[in-house]
Amino acid sequence: MLVNLVPEFLATLAAPDPSAAYHEYLDRHRPVLSAYWQNYVLDPDSPHAEPIIDMALRADRTDLKRLLEDVDVVAVAEEALRRATEMLEADCPLDLYLMVGVGAANAGELVVGGRGIAFVCLEHFTGRANAQTYGMGLAPQLLPLWIAHEVAHAVRYTAPSSRAAMRRLVAELGGYYDGWEMGSRATLRELVVNEGAAIAASQAVAPGFEPWEYFGYNRRQYRRLRELDAFLRRASTTDLDSTGLGLRLRYLVDRAGRCRRAAAGGRSGIGYPNGVSPRGKKPTSPSSALLPSRPGPERRHNRPLREVLDELLSHTRDIARRAKTMSPAELDYAQQRLEWLADEVWRLATGEAPPPE
Repeated sequence: MLVNLVPEFLATLAAPDPSAAYHEYLDRHRPVLSAYWQNYVLDPDSPHAEPIIDMALRADRTDLKRLLEDVDVVAVAEEALRRATEMLEADCPLDLYLMVGVGAANAGELVVGGRGIAFVCLEHFTGRANAQTYGMGLAPQLLPLWIAHEVAHAVRYTAPSSRAAMRRLVAELGGYYDGWEMGSRATLRELVVNEGAAIAASQAVAPGFEPWEYFGYNRRQYRRLRELDAFLRRASTTDLDSTGLGLRLRYLVDRAGRCRRAAAGGRSGIGYPNGVSPRGKKPTSPSSALLPSRPGPERRHNRPLREVLDELLSHTRDIARRAKTMSPAELDYAQQRLEWLADEVWRLATGEAPPPE
């Protein structure tokens, strides 16, 4: 069943007291929206939530309104949901939510009371990046791809015919999806298969896109990961049948909080799993990735540059600390990574276009 929450969200923006209206909106849909916040943002009842809500309510939504005027997103979503459930031969009820998030994941899956739920957050699919909403600027044509990806997860977690370990874990959690618990209890092999199956489903339901689009990367990132494919396979081999949240953070999440699809796949966006914080379960400031940059030098105004500089510094420190104990393969990878990060810093600092493929 398709559930469209976008009109209700827009109504909160037009209310005399948008904050009060938004909290009423949260209460009306608390089972689903609370699960979204807990899995992909942070605890909605924590003190960190209010600044995020305030920013979402004050953000310029011109791009979203233009999307809704130009594209019949309901029809697109209904058709994608129909194709996905038919191709996957879904034997379980599930819902697809169209919603406006708070700049976290562009799409995701949930299980609430034993019912599978897929969602897409339209602020990310307007075709133009929005610094105020943290919208990623994904083309609206990508909606069927992401819907199929998340529906595949929901079916795998809840279908009676599913033999996935993830379905057993959801049942053990009382019929609810908890990204932290799932990431801790599932083996790395299951996590990789889980994302790989969803990518395969999206390719079957929504064919015709470029390979990197199914993995949530741009062409340059995808090419880089393909170059590291053999290294990543060797590095992960001994961990495949192990469990632990650290394995998910190591192999499936990059430092921008997006799922790293080098080994498996996932979704894009800032937030918690899936789009989980890569620095651990309890970051020092969970809301910091969503809050606007403070005034300051160029490094503070240019968010991508700031993130790459942080990663370059972290990687350099790691090399200095571990170089003497690294294997030749690890040293080779570390050098390649350092050179690539340096190239990215130069490109972002100068505004230079990415090199042609």
